[in-house]
Amino acid sequence: MVRARYIGMTAAVLLAVAGASPGVAVARPQQPAAGVSTATDGGQLPPGWRIAAGRSAPQLEWRSDRPVPMGDARVEFRTAEGLLGVPKPGEDGHTFRLPLDAGRTGGLDGLQAWAGGRRLDARDGAPAAPTASAARPPAPLPANSVDPGKPGSYRTKTGEYSLRSVRLPGFAKPVEMRAVVVAPVGAPGRRPLALFLHGRHYTCYRGSGNVSGEWPCPAGTKPVPSHRGYLRDQKLLASQGYVTVSVSANGVNGQDWAAEDGGAQARSSLVRLHLARWADWAEHPGTAPQVVRDAPRADLSKVLLVGHSRGGEGVDRAALDSLYAPPAGQDGYHGPVRWKIRGTVLIGPTVFGQNPVPDVPSVTILPGCDGDVSDLQGEVYVDGTRGVGGGTALHSAVYVIGANHNFFNSQWTPGRSAAPADDDFYDDPRHPDPVCGKHAATRLSADRQHRAGSTYIAAAARLFLAGDDRVRPLLDGSGKRAPSADPARVLSHAVGARRGEGFLPDGGVSVTGGKLCDAVDPRPARACLGQGTKGTSPHFARWETDREAGRHAIALHWTRAGAPVRVSAGRPVSLSGAKALALRLFVPPNSRGARLDVSLTDASGRRATLGRVRADGLPGSERTASYWAREVRVPLTAATRAGLDLRSVKSLTLTPRSGSGRAWLMDAWGWRAGTPAVRAAALPRVDIGRATVDEGDSGVRTYHVPVQVTGQGSGRVRVYAVDPATGAVKDRLVTVRAGGHDIDVPVTVKGNTRYGSDVSYDVFAKAVRGAVVGSYRGGITVHDDDPAPAMTVTPVAGRVAEGKSLKWRLSLSEAVDVDMSAMFTVVPADGPELSTKDVPAGWLRDTSGAKPDPERRLSAVDGLYLWVDIPAGRRVADVTVPTVRDRVSEPAESVRFQQIDPQTGRPRDGGLVLSGSVTNAS
Repeated sequence: MVRARYIGMTAAVLLAVAGASPGVAVARPQQPAAGVSTATDGGQLPPGWRIAAGRSAPQLEWRSDRPVPMGDARVEFRTAEGLLGVPKPGEDGHTFRLPLDAGRTGGLDGLQAWAGGRRLDARDGAPAAPTASAARPPAPLPANSVDPGKPGSYRTKTGEYSLRSVRLPGFAKPVEMRAVVVAPVGAPGRRPLALFLHGRHYTCYRGSGNVSGEWPCPAGTKPVPSHRGYLRDQKLLASQGYVTVSVSANGVNGQDWAAEDGGAQARSSLVRLHLARWADWAEHPGTAPQVVRDAPRADLSKVLLVGHSRGGEGVDRAALDSLYAPPAGQDGYHGPVRWKIRGTVLIGPTVFGQNPVPDVPSVTILPGCDGDVSDLQGEVYVDGTRGVGGGTALHSAVYVIGANHNFFNSQWTPGRSAAPADDDFYDDPRHPDPVCGKHAATRLSADRQHRAGSTYIAAAARLFLAGDDRVRPLLDGSGKRAPSADPARVLSHAVGARRGEGFLPDGGVSVTGGKLCDAVDPRPARACLGQGTKGTSPHFARWETDREAGRHAIALHWTRAGAPVRVSAGRPVSLSGAKALALRLFVPPNSRGARLDVSLTDASGRRATLGRVRADGLPGSERTASYWAREVRVPLTAATRAGLDLRSVKSLTLTPRSGSGRAWLMDAWGWRAGTPAVRAAALPRVDIGRATVDEGDSGVRTYHVPVQVTGQGSGRVRVYAVDPATGAVKDRLVTVRAGGHDIDVPVTVKGNTRYGSDVSYDVFAKAVRGAVVGSYRGGITVHDDDPAPAMTVTPVAGRVAEGKSLKWRLSLSEAVDVDMSAMFTVVPADGPELSTKDVPAGWLRDTSGAKPDPERRLSAVDGLYLWVDIPAGRRVADVTVPTVRDRVSEPAESVRFQQIDPQTGRPRDGGLVLSGSVTNAS
């Protein structure tokens, strides 16, 4: 998803939810009058950052010194105060630009570029020397009784189909309907269907080194065949009797930068358009493409969706949209739902909306060395379902130690792909990562990683489609392994299924002896991991705001054995019928031997110690998201023997038995074996839209953020609103009812006739209980409808003697409400030109990063730009080029700067020109 937060313009924003109207709070940069870099309140912009010219307002630009591959994580600009916005990527693969409202009054202190929880604009330093255990894989788990990675008895047949392209809402170019099918040969009857959707990757390529994100692919280039990257997975499933199809989504990838949700709704539409075709072909086989006619007929009542990266978010949305219909205006599919999605597999997925569908079972594969979606935010597909829906759907997280992001798709894997490909985990050979470096003992080869992925996709198919509960221990934290995935070390935990009530930190518990901490909070004293932590936690992946209400964990920190931590429920918890207490608990990476006694106390005060658990950390480094919870279980037999009333348990106590340590508890549940049938609850669905309105010339108008609540029943969501003048976020917990108007966000706008910039009032929402959210983000965009003033240039000192400064004055026909900026690039001039020796070396370095040696014409210097800004409320600004005096006798030399088109980055035809000449000093 790519968006820009435009900040400025005086207007009142009120969050009116269920009768409440709190105000909402970000700062805005003052821009200099000239130059290609600018000082903030704290000094110069960091290296690689600058303010560049925009159409009507300046743009904050960051250029990476190494290519930023087209991946699934979105690039975000952040400041010390939090998220600033999501920039638009440039075509060069290095540059990212975010429009800014120049009326902003604060600084840009602490500028940073992030993607997927990983900072992009800071080089990784030399890591601390790892301990021996940091690079050693954990011991293998016991083998499961059933291995889903073994090929089945059917031969397979592969083919492709290509249908007429489709138009999707918000996308200017048609999207392809192309897919590769792998099916069993001779399988009787109708067969379950598994549909694969790849993620966001390069769309086009030429030869061995030229890739792009364009769509459609220009002449002379070919589409990257990302949809063929799961053939190994498809063939395994087909051999076991499943019909499989993997669809191409290049047309979405080439356009999703402009989609507010990062393309999730478009990918959902694409998936359901393919499913609709399969439903047609199941009813009328003669209309199907040859490859489909040759396959067994698909059973659309048993569908598994497999999505990689943004494809994971896309198939999750497709499952949501199949249960709770999206608004017609935002959806590209308008027909009936003639299929039933029994489960999803999400591989290294994004989850920008953090609103997983609660009542469709899921398996989320988390690659321990993911260099793209580095924060492993897909953990939210597990954690984010707790308490939202019916609770019977199994939601599993599968952590693959040493796996990266790309190698699950062979077309993204070097040596196997048709187009150029790379290892997404960038490793500095001077300081190799002890866990994810190319030669680390914990790092998986591409073949081993893909084999493990195939095995666990097949496990999900066997559990969700075939109903074989014998594979559940591979997925639900029971601590079993599939030998087909060896030597990969694969761990799991889960929520849902036959887990009953439990202790949930988000559910109103109190803590003594430990700390109920905030999962998302920049303040170290409140945050769960605290200051100085090396590495991150997938459980604490950030969302749209740096401070998020309602997400907690329980932090334990002990310096001696025997110091208890008690977790008390707001109301008694029933563990009746459970066989064990299952805890999701993590300790620091690479740590070993943390031991804790687990006790329960019932409402009458009777206490029983259930047993002792041991917790070991994952292999981790400061570049991995390895603070991930292992599932440990303690039988409840001791509680039964002690006469504890398991129908009314009041508290859980963890007592450390090792000398010192740290641990974090995510939740604890009553656990029973089995996978129950899942029935989706009837829930209300919330969709937040965006409206664009004109500012107007006079008067005050109030607009309301468009929100639709459909479906059935009532539920609770948390609604956040951003004050565009300051960036501060206020939230409200709201009860919504189908067809109701419980979420009301009015935006008051005062019209004027002065030219300014557009302003976006952003609102986003997350389900809390008994509701689902589709389009999670929207708001009101106020379009400034006043004409731009004319800008002219006048030479102030257009011909000077060497040692003096050339100067030009830019003037506006009238003063306006925003900074008006223009950017110029040096172009060849007629006759002799100024050279790198004719200007001060410091000015040349600060302006372009170049050095004077070797001497060359200024028009031959890459990256030499002049930027000039006329501040809001003023009409003129000057721009200068200093020169140096030398002893060389030479003719007059010229320089010429031409205005840049900010959309193309190239000189604008008919644009403003700065021309000057320099003569010998007299």
